[in-house]
Amino acid sequence: MTLPDFSSFLPLLHACADAGGAEILKRWRKAGFEDKPDLTPVTAADREAEKAIRALLEETRPRDGIWGEEFGRRNPDAEFCWVIDPVDGTKAFLRGMPVFVTLIGLLHRGKPVLGVIDQPVLKERWTGGAGVPAMFNGAPARARRCARLEDAVMNTSDPSLVRNPVSAPIEKLGRACTYASCGGDGYVYGLLASGHIDVIADAGLKPHDFAALAPVIAAAGGVACDWRGNPLDAQSAGDVLALGNPALLDEALGYLKS
Repeated sequence: MTLPDFSSFLPLLHACADAGGAEILKRWRKAGFEDKPDLTPVTAADREAEKAIRALLEETRPRDGIWGEEFGRRNPDAEFCWVIDPVDGTKAFLRGMPVFVTLIGLLHRGKPVLGVIDQPVLKERWTGGAGVPAMFNGAPARARRCARLEDAVMNTSDPSLVRNPVSAPIEKLGRACTYASCGGDGYVYGLLASGHIDVIADAGLKPHDFAALAPVIAAAGGVACDWRGNPLDAQSAGDVLALGNPALLDEALGYLKS
């Protein structure tokens, strides 16, 4: 089966990131918040950014599916589905820390094929996907080919994992690296695509968290998969491993499987 030319979606992807970023910047360091039923915070920036992105998609691609963190799913069985996390890192946004990102991924038949990682305050943007080169602010992005895990810089994006039962395998993997840090949400995956981080391990992510990340990292020469080494898709459980050097995959998975 011949795959579509996913690069043809790039102008719309950039327009969506621009629309969401404009709404976020209006509320930067001004927003209050409320708790959702799962006790995670949500702000007007989350909601208005997703509304702006959805409106553009509904106008431009009315038959496509949309899957947003704040407003749920539309046309879930469509061949193409846009997965939106308008503010990945709401807690960082609330603290005035510019390490949150807008994530927009495109699924084709349930598989992530194109993504954008956008930091509107710093004006930093990564894009890439299947047949689409990874770019950072218009220049090629390339993951670092760290040859040995013991020389690798590792990150886990959610600091709460250090108090979570799933943290044990992440901690084992971190001890195998030269050093490990935590925090940064989706922003750190962009840093991996640019060669500043070598390994990321996370647990409990949702499709809106990783649908944009996986194709960008793959386009940059890295790999993003679940903890069994399977490609990420709409059905993935949410345990995510990303590596700048795919040659380290089996070794890294050994620590997570143990």
